[in-house]
Parts: sequence; C-alpha cells; structure tokens
Amino acid sequence: MIFTLAARELRSLFLSPLAWSIIAVVQIILSLLFMIALQDFLVTQQPRLHLYSMPLGVTDFVVVPLYNSASIVLMLVVPLITMRVISEERRSRSLALLFSAPLSMTEIVLGKYLGVVAFFFIMTFIYSLMPISLLLAGSIDLGLFFSILLGALLMVCAFAAIGVFMSSLTNQPTIAAISTFGALLLLWIINMAGNNPGGDDGHFNVLSYLSMLTHYESFSRGIINTADVAYYLLVIITFMVLSVRRLDSDRLQR
Repeated sequence: MIFTLAARELRSLFLSPLAWSIIAVVQIILSLLFMIALQDFLVTQQPRLHLYSMPLGVTDFVVVPLYNSASIVLMLVVPLITMRVISEERRSRSLALLFSAPLSMTEIVLGKYLGVVAFFFIMTFIYSLMPISLLLAGSIDLGLFFSILLGALLMVCAFAAIGVFMSSLTNQPTIAAISTFGALLLLWIINMAGNNPGGDDGHFNVLSYLSMLTHYESFSRGIINTADVAYYLLVIITFMVLSVRRLDSDRLQR
C-alpha cells in the first residue's frame, strides 16, 4: 500500500504543469552553469593544472560546482513541490478519505514522502546526465562523482522530509512552502554562522553540526563519512515521525 500511494503521488505530480515547469527551469539553469564551468575549465583551468599541488581535474572544476549549485537550486524548488503533499489533501477535505482507508498514519506519510522523493530522484538523474556525458570525451573521477551524488540524494531526501512535515501543519500550501523555505534557509544561515571564525568554539561546533551543508561538504570532497550519512538519516526519520504524529493528532480530533 505504501508503494501504491507513492505511485499515486508521483503520478499526480507529473500530471501537474507546475512539476514539468520546475523540471524545465532547473534543467535550463543547471545546464547554463554546467556549460559555463566547462568552458572555464577548458579555457582557463586546464592549461594551469600542473601548477596545483594536488591532482585536480574536470570533476573538481565542473562536476562538483554543478552539484553545489544544484543543492542551492533544490533548496528553492523543494518547497514548491512538497507544499501540496498533505496541505492540499486537508484543504480539499480528502484527508478524511485517507483516514478511513485501511492505512496507518505511517503508511500514509511514507507513501507520500516516497512519491515526492522519487520525483526528486528523477530530477537528479536528469541533471546527472550532464557530468556523465563527459565520459564520452574523456574521464572523470568516478569515486568523487558517486560520493557527491550520494550526498546530493541524501540532502534532497532531508529537504523533502522537512517539506512534508511543514505541509502537514497547515491547510494552506503557500504557508507550507514559505515555512519550508524558511526552515531550509535557516539551515543555510546556521552554516554561515558556524563558519564565523570570531564565534565561540562551543557555538561553532553545535551550529556546524546542525547544518546540512556542513555534512554535505565531506561528500563534495569525495569522503563518505558514516557520521554524515547518519545525520541525514536522523533528520529524515525525525521529520517523518513528526509528520506521523501530526496526522495522528488530526485523526484523533475527528
């Protein structure tokens, strides 16, 4: 039933012109950034590779910046997709039908979450074709590529979990989108505050640990740290549990 609900959610997303518009805009933006980075590498960076003390290549100058830019773009896009996941059901009063179905609150939340995550996985696969296309003309650091790809997938899963939770709090999709964007932007601000060299060491450690971007940096360096993976999984589980509890509260009120 979870996968049936996920398939239904994914199908409803692709029936919406908003989803197709978002995919198109994201692809255009990332394609332009990819071409700019590739041109800069070929014209400026490649002739100077011998000057670097560390062995660097096209993966470092083109692929890594592409995924770094994608993480920022997705921080803006995720709220637009997740805002209707539960809030629209509540506003249209179809949430009561889900409550009456032979589904637990956990199955409802997981089904909707997996549908949204599948959409973002498809989007990630599409723009990942750009760095993969570099294999046609040369080689890339596959270890670094798969590391940053894993980091990007974990980050978007965490973003989506926060978005689903925010959508469960209100019956207004716009409010859900703004709340999700605010939460994700707060994570960005925390990362900036955590990197403040003049800050207190204790605050530095706490703020840096809370920031998703801090944990993402390890993946962008080709380091798959189990602590970073565990952090993203903890964020996902936490907001999934909060969403389930929110729907349980709604069901009991009925």
